[in-house]
Amino acid sequence: MLRWIGLIVLTGGASLGLSAVGVPSAALFAGLVVAAALAIVGWGPRPRGDKPPMPRSIGLAAQGVLGVYIGTLISPDTLAGLGSHWPAVLTMSLVTLALSVIGGALLGLHRRVDPLTGSLALVAGGASGLVALARELGGDERVVAVIQYLRVAIITMSMPLVAIFVFHESISGGSEFSSNTGSQWWGLLMLAVCMVVGYFAGKLIRLPAAGLLGPLLLSVAGQLLGITSTAAVPIILVQLAYAAIGWQAGVGFTRASLVAIGKILPLATLLIVVIAAACAGLGALLSLWTGESMFDCYLATTPGGIYAVLATASATGGNIAFIVAAQMIRVLIMLFIAPFAARGYHWWLRRRRAAARDELVAA
Repeated sequence: MLRWIGLIVLTGGASLGLSAVGVPSAALFAGLVVAAALAIVGWGPRPRGDKPPMPRSIGLAAQGVLGVYIGTLISPDTLAGLGSHWPAVLTMSLVTLALSVIGGALLGLHRRVDPLTGSLALVAGGASGLVALARELGGDERVVAVIQYLRVAIITMSMPLVAIFVFHESISGGSEFSSNTGSQWWGLLMLAVCMVVGYFAGKLIRLPAAGLLGPLLLSVAGQLLGITSTAAVPIILVQLAYAAIGWQAGVGFTRASLVAIGKILPLATLLIVVIAAACAGLGALLSLWTGESMFDCYLATTPGGIYAVLATASATGGNIAFIVAAQMIRVLIMLFIAPFAARGYHWWLRRRRAAARDELVAA
């Protein structure tokens, strides 16, 4: 119990500090780093027999909260920001997904990364959701968490530099995008219904990672139908969910796993930079297709750091409605299609390896 108390207190302090300097999803990052540090020095929560330190029910609850919260970011008004440009945005989002899967496949060639983990680690969108998905799909959530946050950090730090030195935009300051407005009580009821019904419905139809995607699907449906448009998920629950997802990945760290992940980072960094550059090229194509400014399309196709993207758009006077809609479409596509794509690639690779072994035996 004392170990959990220490983890909670340290995570709370680290979250406040990281939030103060503008780190996105600070509670998740703080939970990951604090839990990993405590686990490595032997002060973290210990496994319960042959079970992991964190009960699976807590992880599922965190996924449900996160799924419902992401769903509240979608609304008819948001999607209306695309206007007649939705075919172009949808196409670019699908190409971004393809680039992510290809990058993940290349990362999966590393001897310390399995193909499923590599695929999830480089998916360009919904970092916190993908970390939550990793364990449910059988990947290594530690690797996914570290590489996803590396991706967000690289993109977030490079964005102002690109804005200033490539597009010569003046950044005067802006506020982060937030949808957490509305009735908290109605939000709690919506949260409970979407989490419970979404999870069991997802299990019934065999949805991958039903704990996240089931509630997310119901939340999006409620928003688009106008049923939950006045509901807001209490931000304290969102922060607790972020922290729990970070803990779930962090408590499994060991010195050996830290060294192993360190050896993966050079290749992961190179692939992240290549994917980001390719997405900037997609932004140029999107601009030619839609007639929107090159800078707005760069922000619309940036593969991550969504809050930094929207703050930058606000600070530079960009077409926020278009950028918000494009980014939301990208995140939803990544969270819904990526698990199927990752599983499909993993299945195909196993079949290929099995066929190669059979041929070798026959020879």
